[in-house]
Amino acid sequence: MQQYIPLIFPTICALIICALVISVIVKNEQINQIKGSLVKLKKSFNELDEQAKLIVKTDLELNKAQEESDKRLKGLEALHKTARLISTTLDEQEIFNRLDQSLQANFDFDKILLFIYDKNKILKTKIRVSYSQEGGEYALSSLEKNTALMKAIQEGTVFSSVNTPQQRKNSITQCFSTEHFVLSPILAQNGFFGILFVGNQSNASPVTEGDEEIISILANQIGQSLENARLFEEVFLSSQALETKVQDRTKQLEEALEEVRNISQKKSEFISAVSHELRTPLTSIKGYASILITGKLGEIPQAVKERLEKVNTHSDNLVKLINDLLDIARIESGRAEMNMVESDLNHVIENVHDLLTPQMKEKNIRWKTQVSPEISSIILDASQVERVFINLVGNAIKFTPENGEISINAVLMDSTVTVEVSDTGIGIAPKDITRLFDEFYRVENDINQNVKGTGLGLALAKKIVEAHQGKIWITSQINQGTTFHFTLPLTQTREEKSV
Repeated sequence: MQQYIPLIFPTICALIICALVISVIVKNEQINQIKGSLVKLKKSFNELDEQAKLIVKTDLELNKAQEESDKRLKGLEALHKTARLISTTLDEQEIFNRLDQSLQANFDFDKILLFIYDKNKILKTKIRVSYSQEGGEYALSSLEKNTALMKAIQEGTVFSSVNTPQQRKNSITQCFSTEHFVLSPILAQNGFFGILFVGNQSNASPVTEGDEEIISILANQIGQSLENARLFEEVFLSSQALETKVQDRTKQLEEALEEVRNISQKKSEFISAVSHELRTPLTSIKGYASILITGKLGEIPQAVKERLEKVNTHSDNLVKLINDLLDIARIESGRAEMNMVESDLNHVIENVHDLLTPQMKEKNIRWKTQVSPEISSIILDASQVERVFINLVGNAIKFTPENGEISINAVLMDSTVTVEVSDTGIGIAPKDITRLFDEFYRVENDINQNVKGTGLGLALAKKIVEAHQGKIWITSQINQGTTFHFTLPLTQTREEKSV
C-alpha cells in the first residue's frame, strides 16, 4: 500500500492543479462576462445620462418657449386693449391720455417716451414715464443730433436691443440710459408722425423679438389713430369755416334778394303808374284818329287818312303793350285776380286755333292737337291760359317757315297736366334760351328785325303759368324746331285759386 502512495500523490496534485486551472479559467470567463456587462451597463448609463440631459434641455427650452409664448400673448392682449382705447376717440389729447395710462398698466416696460411732430413739424414729448423733464429733453436732443439714426427711423427702421449692431446699440443706450429697449417710428399713410421708445433697466428682463414686433404694431396703430384725429379736426374746422361762409353768403343772398324784391316792387309800381298815365292820352289819340278817319269832322285827303290809320294801328300796339305791362305788374305784386274754375282744356285750345287760323293759312302751316283723354277738365283761368297759348302759338307761327307744322300735346302725369307747344321753325340758340322769358328780351335774328314786337309775350306767359302754380321751360335745336313745355296742376286748392 505504501508502495502505491508515491504514485497516487502526484496524480492527486495533478488533478487538483487541473481543477484549479479549470476554476481559474471559469473565473476568468465570469470576470470577462462581468466586465462586458459592466461596459454595457456603463454605456447604458451614459446613454441615459445623455437622454436625461436632452430631456432637461428640452424642458428648459419648452419652459422658455412657454414663457415667451405667455409673454407674447400678454403683449398681444395689451396691444388689443391699447388699440381699442385709442381708436375710439378722435381727440388728439385724449389719445395721449389713454395711451399713457395703458402703456403703464398693460406693458412691462420701466421707461417710456413718446415724441410726436406738431403742426409746425417740431418733435414734442407727449408721454414720459420714469424720465424727468430734463432726462426726456436730453434723450430727445441726443436723438435729434444723431442724424444717421434719425434718418433710419424716419425711413421706417425699428431698432431693439435684440438685433441692433453693437455700435448703433451703444448710441441708443447712451441717448436713453437704458440697456434693453425698442425704438420704433410712428408711421401713417401721410408719412412720419413721431417716435415711440420703451425700455427696461439693465437688471430687468431683456427685450425679446416678440416685444419688438408688438411695439412696432402699436406704433403703427398710434400713427393711424393720430392721423384719423387730425383729419377729423381738419374736416371739422373746414366744416365750421364752410358753415360760416354759407351763413355769410346766405345773409348776403337774402339781403340781395330783398333788394331785388324792393327794386322789382318799385319797377312794378313805376310801370303800373306810367301805364295808367299813358292809357288816357292813348285813348284820346286813338279816339280822335278814329273820328278823323270816319270823316265826321270833314273830308280828309287820302294821304292823311293813311297816316291816321297808321296812328290808329300804333295806338293799338301801344295799348296792348301797356295792358301786358299792367298784367305782369299785377301778377308780380299778387294783385292779379285769377278766375279759377273748372274748364275744358280742349275748348281753350280750339279757341286759340280759331283765332290764329288766318295767320297759319297765310303760311300754309299744318295744325295738330292731341289731348290725353284723362284730362276731362282742369281748374284754371281759361282766359289767362288762352293768352299763354296765343303767345306761344303766335311765337311759333312767326318763326316757322311756310309748309311747316305746329302741334299741341297735353298729357296727365301724377295729377299734373304737361302741355307741349312744338313747331318746325328755325330753333333757338342755347345762349338765348336762358333769357327768352326776360321782359323786353328779343332774339337777334332776321325775322325779329323785320317783325315788330314788344318782348313781353313770353314773359307774360311765364307769369300766368307760375300764377297757376306751374312751370314753363324750352327745348330747341337750331333749324329743327322749338318746343315750349309748361305744367298746370289738375286741381287747385282754395288758397291757390285766389292768387
